[in-house]
Amino acid sequence: MDVFSRTFLPAVAETGLAAQTVSRHMPVFRRCVGAGEAIVLVTRCGRPERPVGEYLLLLTHRRLVVTRQTRVLHRLRLHLNAELRELSDVTWSTDARLSVIELAATAIDGVRERFLIRTQHPRQVWQLDALLHHAFRARLRTPRERVVATIGDAPAAALRPAASRPVVLH
Repeated sequence: MDVFSRTFLPAVAETGLAAQTVSRHMPVFRRCVGAGEAIVLVTRCGRPERPVGEYLLLLTHRRLVVTRQTRVLHRLRLHLNAELRELSDVTWSTDARLSVIELAATAIDGVRERFLIRTQHPRQVWQLDALLHHAFRARLRTPRERVVATIGDAPAAALRPAASRPVVLH
């Protein structure tokens, strides 16, 4: 069993989605997400500007995929398939009173996408908030922040200031 399969079902179970709903969207998710990617979140969502239609959001450590099912004919459409690093201006706001999180991001084509995620309990709002923070803030640092050392770096002892040189703190 691959990583996708091992992590998909527990993510679905956490949000309480029906197996029938998930099984309809599974082929689209499989085409978009590699077998080696771990699923972080699978949840139903809506769009504030288009209340008609059912959307399903899938989040991995590297990718965000959103599918849409039409109401009348129940056709599945891929709405968004983007790597997290391709998304810009990612924001979310939480409302624990209404048990809602609004997630917004600008896709690579410049379109601003907004999704409403409803939860069953107010505590799930804070769990999703922490999960989104981990996915979008903790993992998406600038390349300079991720550099631990380069091949030409001097050893740490050589970087210490000498006693005769003044130390400048910024």
